[in-house]
Amino acid sequence: MMARRHLVLSLVVLGATLAVFAVATLTRERIAANQRAWFVARLEALVPKDLRDNDLYADRITITAPDWLGSNRPIEIFRARRGGAPTAAILTAVATDGYGGPIELLVSIDYAGTVLGVYVLRHQETEGIGDGFHPRRSDWLTRLRGRSLVDPPSARWTIRKEGGDFDQFTGASITPRAILRAVRRTLEYYAANRHAIFNAPAQ
Repeated sequence: MMARRHLVLSLVVLGATLAVFAVATLTRERIAANQRAWFVARLEALVPKDLRDNDLYADRITITAPDWLGSNRPIEIFRARRGGAPTAAILTAVATDGYGGPIELLVSIDYAGTVLGVYVLRHQETEGIGDGFHPRRSDWLTRLRGRSLVDPPSARWTIRKEGGDFDQFTGASITPRAILRAVRRTLEYYAANRHAIFNAPAQ
């Protein structure tokens, strides 16, 4: 009788454990799927539809370029193609000198080397001051569209009070300066490595 009770109790505990594990697994998978869907939406928003007919998330490579892209860790580049021909790339970059800490960016560049868009993935800037790039506060990031290494020249990729072509945020200069420097270096990396970026096999 006692043995039977132990067996029943063991089966109940096992069943409960399996149920908890199954729920945890499904929850993790759902969270991961939602995170991926959110990220893919960010990627697709950075490349016009007429420039892509491929899977941006699948057509990616991993590289390490700390001097240009601001991170010692491997980071990803997502490639856009239309009819098999390369049209744009979205590079992950880190502005290491933000006021509150590193600022992680997605920088979208068309094949010729012109900025299509910039998105801030993560930051620690002070709310209401250093986050002046946020779309709810300003259109500052959209003003980077159409810019390149020749428009403006490299030396003017900074804020106006330092002789550059770009406005700072109200009451904040460190954050916009950091973002501008990171975008310029990303453009420089892209210009120096464009063929390698598009010729490397997807990982």
